[in-house]
Amino acid sequence: MFIKYKFPSKKQLGQLFKVLSLKEASAFLVFVFMFLGGLFLLATSLYFQYTKIVPAKGGAYAEGVVGFPRWINPIFSPSNSADQDLTELIFSGLMKYDSEGKIVPDLAEKYEVFEDGKVWDFTIKENVLWHDGQPLNIDDVIFTLKTIQDSEVKSPLRPNWLGVEIERVSDYKVRFTLKNPSSVFLENCVLKIMPKHIWEKIMPKNFSLADLNLQPTGTGPYKLKKSFKTAEGKITSLNLIENTQYYGQKPSIPEISFFFFDSEEAMVLAFENKQIQGFSLPPDSPLFSENLAKNQSIEILSFSLPRYFAIFLNPKISKVLEEKEVRQALNYGTDKKEILEKVLNGRGKIVLSPVLPDIYKFNEPKESYQFDKAKAEELLAKAGLTRNESGIMERVIKKTPASQFKKDIKPGDNSSDVKELQQCLAKDTAIYPSGSVTGYFGQSTKEAVMKFQEKYRTEILDPAGLKNGTGTVLSSTRKKLNEICFGAPEEKISLEFSLTIVDQPASLKTAELIKKQWQDIGVKVEIEKFDVSTLEKNAIKPRNFSSLLFGEVLGSSPDLFPFWHSSQKKDPGLNLANYENKASDKLMEEIRQTLDENTRKEKTEMFQNLLMEDAPAIFLYNPDYLYIISKEVKGIKTGMITLPSERFSGISNWYIKTKRIFKPSNI
Repeated sequence: MFIKYKFPSKKQLGQLFKVLSLKEASAFLVFVFMFLGGLFLLATSLYFQYTKIVPAKGGAYAEGVVGFPRWINPIFSPSNSADQDLTELIFSGLMKYDSEGKIVPDLAEKYEVFEDGKVWDFTIKENVLWHDGQPLNIDDVIFTLKTIQDSEVKSPLRPNWLGVEIERVSDYKVRFTLKNPSSVFLENCVLKIMPKHIWEKIMPKNFSLADLNLQPTGTGPYKLKKSFKTAEGKITSLNLIENTQYYGQKPSIPEISFFFFDSEEAMVLAFENKQIQGFSLPPDSPLFSENLAKNQSIEILSFSLPRYFAIFLNPKISKVLEEKEVRQALNYGTDKKEILEKVLNGRGKIVLSPVLPDIYKFNEPKESYQFDKAKAEELLAKAGLTRNESGIMERVIKKTPASQFKKDIKPGDNSSDVKELQQCLAKDTAIYPSGSVTGYFGQSTKEAVMKFQEKYRTEILDPAGLKNGTGTVLSSTRKKLNEICFGAPEEKISLEFSLTIVDQPASLKTAELIKKQWQDIGVKVEIEKFDVSTLEKNAIKPRNFSSLLFGEVLGSSPDLFPFWHSSQKKDPGLNLANYENKASDKLMEEIRQTLDENTRKEKTEMFQNLLMEDAPAIFLYNPDYLYIISKEVKGIKTGMITLPSERFSGISNWYIKTKRIFKPSNI
């Protein structure tokens, strides 16, 4: 027998509270609320358990930059950091850097390498569109590279493409043939491509002056929406919007604005006024205020750049730097840790060699020159240097003059010695007024010798107990004549030279610390500072400096050739230390032409050890690239970037808005 239950009707439920006591009704309501609350919590828990947060399209981002755009054009943008930032977002290259700093295909569908790195074939993607809707093909690639190679265009990228033969294989394939195999050529192909159909009517000599430089059309993830100019023609801000036709991963942030400033101070003020959400500052900037550091709404992100600051020693100008022991002593006498803390506030890394082991994942050099004052002093002593009365290390070199008076000379003599004597005495008209050079020792010569003896009485007459000159050249007189006529019998070489720097706060602070540290080991340094253009023109290009504090920027692969090969000692080469070592030269040539990664690593570490043994420079520090950005902006991945503009290499992963989606089922 089954009992049939029927759910109470609405009318019956309405009578419920009439039949229940007050206590029973209260208990019932509590039960109902607990049941509904539990049901809500269960539903919420299940929702969060089976869903996840993902980026959502939406929001806008504003960036602050010191400087103003001039050429938003890949062939000129390396000359200006503001242009580089914009070019990174608007244009695409055959290759690109990913968020880990590795070179990966971009416009290229694939690339092939032949003849051990001498021939490179690139096949590009089909159906890629320019921002104006026109299709991209291989003619755009060839046009860009031919334009760079044209000397009339004056692109700063021209040296990278000199001697490269460019051949059109098909509508979507190009071949590059190099004079020599190259393991670093792929990095050149990160170059962004410009549209032929827009630029082909511009004469090469007019490229840098064309209005098109500020009206960019690319194939990148963003395109220009509008820009704003001042009365002077400077662009003060511009807006980029998402390129909806972009072939790659489309960005989640549909609009990015850039605001351009004359100074870091103006930029930070704009941030405080919430005009911008992100900007960068150098590690030594005094604008890292306590308020900024404690701001809970921002993140201070650190990127690694393949660059270093070093002091390059030039033995061609400063003779005292010719000796390896002296250069090694300067390395040991440099406290890099103190410099890093006091100049960069610890925001960077100590550099052990130009290969940057921390960035390129190489082994450290055998000789890393850890700060050791006693070792520095030991090496200077080994080099024959001792402290003088001023505390400066010096070496005394005994000299043997090419000519000397070796026998007595007396009145009546007629010889070449008399002639030499007259020539020497004639240098002082007060001693030998007539200055006559005859080779005969007559009365006028005798009187001149007497005056000479009386002038140097304390060294010639007094020791012999004489009151007046004799006019005869004997041992004491001969000794003094040899010193006066043929130079001092010894030469003192002091360990003192100049340190040339660019007139900037970080460089000056570093130089002052170096000066103090080296003074402790007996080295006297005079700091010479110049503005950037004067430094380049008067010091770097002619290599006219004793020592130079300067920074060098490398690539994603450590190409050592431009910086250390002996063929690069003269401008435009970058061998600032005039370094020359045949074994090192051979290694660098082999490294450049070897594609095998293990072989390159082995030879690079061999080069590193040779260079550090020779000690042509003192490697100091690698500053962090600091990026200050609102916590509203997420998805930014830090790591190594080759240029500051490559902080945008992962822009498609940045987001502001989020949403929840159900997790994929494992069933």
